[in-house]
Amino acid sequence: QVQLVESGGGLVQAGGSLGLSCAASGLTFSSYAVGWFRRAPGKERELVAAISWGGGYTYYADSVKGRFTISRDNAKNTVHLQMNSLTPEDTAVYYCAAHVGAVTLRINEYNYWGQGTQVTVSS
Repeated sequence: QVQLVESGGGLVQAGGSLGLSCAASGLTFSSYAVGWFRRAPGKERELVAAISWGGGYTYYADSVKGRFTISRDNAKNTVHLQMNSLTPEDTAVYYCAAHVGAVTLRINEYNYWGQGTQVTVSS
């Protein structure tokens, strides 16, 4: 059974930092690209960052470029999203998802999803 479990969400003041982790089990993790998505209230789910199976390629949405960093540790089956200089516009439920093969920007191509973790940034 494949599981992706996010952790690390919480409440932070604007300008602060949070680190999210995604722990995977039940799959050959090193064969999967992983994306971090978010869904803000009243908005559609969007891809904010993604990393290739080996970690050599990363993608960032323009809205987070320079502030967020995605990384992975295949030995521990984890992906980390470091979020700095947070703003209230970053408030959302954050999800990690896995896609077998190369990084894709298409949400519907991600095979497995976690349950999400809430990030709230206060002004």
